[in-house]
Amino acid sequence: MGIFSFFNKEKKETLDKGLEKTKESVLQKISRAIAGKSKVDEDVLDNLEEALITSDVGVETTLRIIERIEQRVERDKYLNTDELNKILQEEIAALLQENNTVDIADFSAPLPAKPYVIMVVGVNGVGKTTTIGKLAYQYKQAGKKVYLGAADTFRAAAVEQLCIWGERVGVPVVKQQMGSDPASVAYDTLQSAKANDADVVLIDTAGRLHNKINLMNELTKIRNVMQKVVPEAPHDVMLVLDGSTGQNAFEQAKQFTKATHVSSLAITKLDGTAKGGVVIGISDQFKIPVRYIGLGEQMTDLQVFNREEFVKSLLGNSAK
Repeated sequence: MGIFSFFNKEKKETLDKGLEKTKESVLQKISRAIAGKSKVDEDVLDNLEEALITSDVGVETTLRIIERIEQRVERDKYLNTDELNKILQEEIAALLQENNTVDIADFSAPLPAKPYVIMVVGVNGVGKTTTIGKLAYQYKQAGKKVYLGAADTFRAAAVEQLCIWGERVGVPVVKQQMGSDPASVAYDTLQSAKANDADVVLIDTAGRLHNKINLMNELTKIRNVMQKVVPEAPHDVMLVLDGSTGQNAFEQAKQFTKATHVSSLAITKLDGTAKGGVVIGISDQFKIPVRYIGLGEQMTDLQVFNREEFVKSLLGNSAK
């Protein structure tokens, strides 16, 4: 059972449904890659390489996967194409394991700090504020006391949206007027959370990338000010990416990891796209653990990322 024992049937069904479009696309491409072949040879690997790249896994990550499979072929001398799906699953899961150390197994698990502070970053439109709302809901359902900080003071809509989520979930939102200093909002949020014995604090931040220096300075200032209240805050800097944008998500990850330290990823909107392979590539290229994936509109459709179940759903293995 181990660390993933919490992964139940309902979550598995949500994952399967959410990855349906990606799975259908990937499996079709793999079927074409091995068509008419009985063993894994150079042609099959070339076709598989193309299938993975066109599934938004990314060139560098695809080459790493192909290299691993080539080593298996060399070692085992003869690999039947019927075994390719299983081997592909094993190698992708192994690749993800190298980058995904899961230190918070689920929402009810003990937290490493109190209050546990998560600073959420990402461009506008990726589902950042929605992800914060869903995280707040799941943490509250697990018995945690949650506070939200509306530190995206650049857009009035962002503050309003976070307040709507706060009301919906039933958790307090600390805010100031539009245009206020984001660091001041973060400071007030942590003061309030600490005074009220909160378990989790989620800080929303402005989602703009027009100037990396300004972004870096702003996020650094927020971090420094929060540390006056909670010395080790933020405990997690979570970058939210829209999985449906495919290669654009890679570019956003590149920009944000240059601008600030990112310690985890949440990849959203996987249910509406065939570009779910991007999860594999981003995790591999940036060596940052994917902690959550978004699979739908419901509050419970944000799941703790389980690499083994993800790969099974993606490649259509019915084994439990």
